[in-house]
Amino acid sequence: MPAELSYGDAAAFSYAGLTALPFLRDRANIRKGQKVLINGASGSIGTIAVQLAKYYEGEVTGVCSTKNLELVRSLGADNVIDYTKNDFTKDGQTYDIIFDTVGRSSFSRCKGSLKEGGIYLTTVPAMGVIIRRLWHSGPAQKRAIFAATGLRPAIEKIKDLEALKAMAEEGRLRAIIDRNYRLEQVVEAHRYVQEGHRKGDVIVTL
Repeated sequence: MPAELSYGDAAAFSYAGLTALPFLRDRANIRKGQKVLINGASGSIGTIAVQLAKYYEGEVTGVCSTKNLELVRSLGADNVIDYTKNDFTKDGQTYDIIFDTVGRSSFSRCKGSLKEGGIYLTTVPAMGVIIRRLWHSGPAQKRAIFAATGLRPAIEKIKDLEALKAMAEEGRLRAIIDRNYRLEQVVEAHRYVQEGHRKGDVIVTL
């Protein structure tokens, strides 16, 4: 663990990183110069996804609420969209990768915002995403991809943690902690997370 990280930071950083990294690097095969949109950019997975997309030299657009625009910019996003004022699926922009980290936008809704051969990633799959994943016929098509990243072999997760650690030590990746609760406050912590307005992660200290 990098010396500058607290245990709480490391826990939050690892959870989101072990989700976002395989989605962007392995499933989407992110490449330099690609246009990447992160929906839910101020959340737990979203804050890490923005930083990873920049690490891989993508052109990153983050979607979040008004109060979190500056946070997402500070993480390296080239562009930000306030979802309370603008709908990215209707502005005419297209992307190589759309990563919906919060399950707010379906593949059918985002399809028109994907370039040909573009990829829609989601951590919260609907049945339609699973069916399309099974039946897509070629790389030229727009694709929807879901992956159960938590079910990967331990050796893969260890390698990814080492990669994330190296990025953190380079100053290219940082955890965003919204609130830190004590164990006896776990119900309050859960309630706050369920409200859906946190910035980055909420941690519980044992």
